[in-house]
Amino acid sequence: MKRLVLPVILAAGLGLSACASLAPYGAQAGPNGQGYSEQRIESNRYRVTYNGVGAPGPVADYALLRAAELTTSQGYDWFEVTQRWTDGRPDSAGGVRPSVGVSYGGGRYSSPYGRYSSSGVGLGVGLNFSGPSPTSTSLEVVMGRGAKPDRPEAYDARGVRDALGRF
Repeated sequence: MKRLVLPVILAAGLGLSACASLAPYGAQAGPNGQGYSEQRIESNRYRVTYNGVGAPGPVADYALLRAAELTTSQGYDWFEVTQRWTDGRPDSAGGVRPSVGVSYGGGRYSSPYGRYSSSGVGLGVGLNFSGPSPTSTSLEVVMGRGAKPDRPEAYDARGVRDALGRF
């Protein structure tokens, strides 16, 4: 019976972590749903947001992909990210994450029967069964035509679309 306890706990944790995951790429279906949304600020400036669940990396990639699609659909060649906001913890992917702690303690004491010393070592193992948490990335982008500027936050829209469009 004791042999079944750990596999059952691990299976339950994996099941819980799989309940919420990043939805397929697409438009946001509702105010609390996953997906992209955009807001036009000026004729060539947009705020693109992607709301998802899990690790911030894939959510940020989806935001870049949407910015690239929007850029090409508006007839522009490149976009530059002028501001970027990410909301989510680096470990927001959730799942079963083991942790190990080791501690040492010791002491001396006296009693009517003599002096004694003691020491001990403790080992603890913890499992975190939390599921993925909400994550979002918002980008403010400016779009342009012609050659892409030689700046680190400037992207060739077709190149980004081709690289990230295979999710």
